[in-house]
Amino acid sequence: MSEPANRWTERLANTARAALVLGLCWMGVDMAGAQTIDAKALYQQNCAACHGEQRTGAMGPALLPESLERLRPAEALKVIQQGRPATQMPGFAQQLSAEEINALATHIRTPVLPAPRWTEADIRASRTFNEAPKGEPAKPLWSADPMNLFVVVEGGDHHISLLDGDKFEVITRFASRFALHGGPKFTPDGRYVFFGSRDGWITKYDLWRLRVVAEVRAGLNMRNVAVSGDGQWVMAANYLPHSVVLFDADLNLRQTYAAATLDGKATSRVSAVYDATPRNSFVVALKDIPELWEISYDPKAAPIYDGLVHDYKMGEAIAKPGFLGVRRTPLEEPLDDFFFDQSYRHVLGATRPKDVSTSGPKTGDGAATAQVVNLDVRRKIADLPIAGMPHLGSGITFAWNGSTVLASPNLKGGAIDVIDMKTWKPVATIPTPGPGFFMRSHENSRYAWTDSMMSPTAKDTMTLIDKTTLQPVATVKEPGKTLAHIEFTKDGKYALASVWEMDGALIVYDAATFKEVKRLPMSKPVGKYNVWNKITRSEGTSH
Repeated sequence: MSEPANRWTERLANTARAALVLGLCWMGVDMAGAQTIDAKALYQQNCAACHGEQRTGAMGPALLPESLERLRPAEALKVIQQGRPATQMPGFAQQLSAEEINALATHIRTPVLPAPRWTEADIRASRTFNEAPKGEPAKPLWSADPMNLFVVVEGGDHHISLLDGDKFEVITRFASRFALHGGPKFTPDGRYVFFGSRDGWITKYDLWRLRVVAEVRAGLNMRNVAVSGDGQWVMAANYLPHSVVLFDADLNLRQTYAAATLDGKATSRVSAVYDATPRNSFVVALKDIPELWEISYDPKAAPIYDGLVHDYKMGEAIAKPGFLGVRRTPLEEPLDDFFFDQSYRHVLGATRPKDVSTSGPKTGDGAATAQVVNLDVRRKIADLPIAGMPHLGSGITFAWNGSTVLASPNLKGGAIDVIDMKTWKPVATIPTPGPGFFMRSHENSRYAWTDSMMSPTAKDTMTLIDKTTLQPVATVKEPGKTLAHIEFTKDGKYALASVWEMDGALIVYDAATFKEVKRLPMSKPVGKYNVWNKITRSEGTSH
């Protein structure tokens, strides 16, 4: 080919390349940005010092997909851009471009490979303990009824408010760990409270002296904590790693349990752990393995036999110690959350919907199930006839027509199912304006309160149900806002509801007339917990 022809061919090729680049830019593809933004490097430069090189947390919280499940993408972008008020999290809108911030927001939602580990050595190294000052008196710094306090978790800016339940005044307000999950748990004397955060931290706080006693990190992604009925033990349920962790009352590590099958071939996230005080044990639900565990803290607990036993007197199976040992109950389906009856002999558990189709994205389009497990005979004894997606962890029990019934909110259906706890049969379905998450009552109140916070149109409505007639009798509303999570005062005379917004509030209602008594501004008060109702295992509150 001649030289002019070669030049002409080269010009055509250059023109074609330029047209391609222009076309891609016209379609919104920033090739240079896509090639030059290194999200991992950005993270190491700007975030690792506070959040850890493997995003497992340090001074700041963990930034793992498991820890950010409830943080919406738009909210994550806002935090990176503007920071978090009243924390050491700065905003990066002035230092980083919009593309870089988007890349960081995407990066923190990707799995860390290899998966981070959290060992017993890591747990022990994380513990801090603050000795009490010498001569410190064992009495409160404030004047209020210590049994009628409310611990209020403010999720908007990650703080705790301690509220006098008689005067409805805040005694103190202090910073908490990021994203507390699950209700705080109290010691039986009501003096100490334990908080658990989503990224694994357990904090022991002295409500009388208003100070942090101890902290420890049990895991990297934690579901909740439980405190034994005698106040001597604390147990944590982890998603990551797959484990249950036992501490003493001062958060010294005592034992870790791999959440695994007996042969160790399969492991599981841990759905929840709750204390069963009348049984002197913790009960543990596994999310991925169909087993329910009971771990006794009674030094005189009977031995555990995992194999077949022909004659217990002969001891033909090899026994394990019952004290702090795992007693396994096989199930047909794993439990996602659960609830105890008042005798604590039965666990009422729900299983989340499974995927019906085996291909394509996960939809959870199958049916949810609910079951009754007898802890004494260690097997399922009944199916609970509850449709939709029951939230049994927020169920309540109360006396009705000579029996005891369970009432449970529903995450998908706009109704409350009421089940007779003698026959395990339904006795009523109570309509509500929409699906809800929380339900509460009190033994001294005629009414049960339930929200519809999962409904896009009725999230501002709280429904009051007459426990005698099993009929809705009234509603209270906070127009345009999310109204949720009721808790009663010690005597049941007042009910406190949360306006679940960043510029939210606690609303105090007269529990008999449903009239507003007082309103306290708070930052997204996601939950409030009365000391007396919790430590006495009131029939109207979660346990």
